Amino acid sequence: MSSFPNSPRLQKGALIGLDPINPLASIIVFQYNPETLSRTLRARTTPASGGAGGGAAPGEAMRLSGPPEESIQLQVVLDATDQMEKADPITAQLGIHPQLASLEMLLYPKSAMVIANEVLMQAGVIEVIPPEAPLAILVWGVKRVLPVRLSGFTINEEMFDPNLNPIHAKVSLDLNVLSYHDLGLLSPGGGLFMAHQLIKEGMATINGVSAGVSAAGNFSASFSI
Repeated sequence: MSSFPNSPRLQKGALIGLDPINPLASIIVFQYNPETLSRTLRARTTPASGGAGGGAAPGEAMRLSGPPEESIQLQVVLDATDQMEKADPITAQLGIHPQLASLEMLLYPKSAMVIANEVLMQAGVIEVIPPEAPLAILVWGVKRVLPVRLSGFTINEEMFDPNLNPIHAKVSLDLNVLSYHDLGLLSPGGGLFMAHQLIKEGMATINGVSAGVSAAGNFSASFSI
């Protein structure tokens, strides 16, 4: 039976780690989109003047040093039922271990870099640069594509196969949005955030125009009565 032809095509959210060494290691397309997404924004203000009052210098209270600090919390469900019904051989052998590993690799330093740094330290190199995590991109529709840092997550594995592979889990993700203030405007991540800000400014302008037209209509109607 075919689906209703006018039903909207569901866009899948995703978390993508940009890792040039292993580009396939951290691509997580959400099997089911989370029902809720919680966002917290805090203004990024200029430093205090250091005066006796401890506040900003006179006339500087409204200065912004950059875009707001934003954190995002969402819960992702991973389930192997569909793949097991299709007799997927990877799922039969590993359950959802690969999906969980892709998420976890966003927090792990690359093993090759860890080994290379250990060799350098054993060779007497004094200053060894810590390895960087891959830049993560949260894709939540075409209007929200954001560079983020995965600050942590909680995994609740709820069902297992006979080999104790997890086959159902809920993962609560804590993300910090990275802006051009953090990454630099000319970096790929900084440019991506600037594009996001420009889209947001455009939508705010649309809202202002719509609100202005509505207010003008109400004003006109009040005088015509």
